[in-house]
Amino acid sequence: MTQKIFVVSDATGETARSVVDAALRQFDIATASMDIFPRTRSEELMEDIVERAAKEEALLVHTIVDPKQREILQQLSSDAGVTDIDLIGPLMGKLASFFHTEALAEPGKFHAVDAEYFRRIEAVEFAVKNDDGQHPRNLAKADIVIVGISRTSKTPLSTYLAQRGYKVANVPIVMGIEPPKELFEIDQRRIFALSIDSASLFRIRQARLQSLGMPSDTAYGMQDHIEREIEYAAQLYASRPDWPVIDVADRAIEETASDLLYLYKKRFRDS
Repeated sequence: MTQKIFVVSDATGETARSVVDAALRQFDIATASMDIFPRTRSEELMEDIVERAAKEEALLVHTIVDPKQREILQQLSSDAGVTDIDLIGPLMGKLASFFHTEALAEPGKFHAVDAEYFRRIEAVEFAVKNDDGQHPRNLAKADIVIVGISRTSKTPLSTYLAQRGYKVANVPIVMGIEPPKELFEIDQRRIFALSIDSASLFRIRQARLQSLGMPSDTAYGMQDHIEREIEYAAQLYASRPDWPVIDVADRAIEETASDLLYLYKKRFRDS
């Protein structure tokens, strides 16, 4: 039997969906499904959702910022015997106490089109334009520069960080080819190196070759060639002590990004 989770929001529902999705990853549950109910701002809509949740025995998770509407939804859930989880109310209450001020309680405030939104758009465009070593002259404009050999997640990591508002460029480390001179002319505190063990990289590259329909014995995917590439990169990294080296083996992009941003913020805060 599929276990239902209803996500109710007065905006897009993306905030609640992300939180619930992150929590579900901690459980070995293959039968859970999530239904999103965005822009829920009337009692009539809430009644319909709660009635359906009761019928389908769903867990109701919500991010309703208006306290009166939130109270209505919680009362409806209680009356119908539906278990509800308020993701935003307790946090807003704590923040109100901490800042000694009341919350705005404006639905969709998180997704408002503002300067921050346009900054993220600009950062994403920058990352796309400066992917894989394109336009080395732009390295000086980057907040973060990522280096690493092929298939160490440079591009997805750059994209993820760009969505957080950072201008990111990445430069491939290719055995026998000198990196662009601009890489060594910029602020070295902005450069972060990615590493991986040979066994993990072998699996990734073999899968890549298979997806492209290329022979598995192509040099790109051979163990000895991979080990030489890793050694070449390690020697370069050793010669640049200012570059933190982050191991990406068997790690999610979010984990690598978290470590990188911790180091990045610490470097510039300490300076």
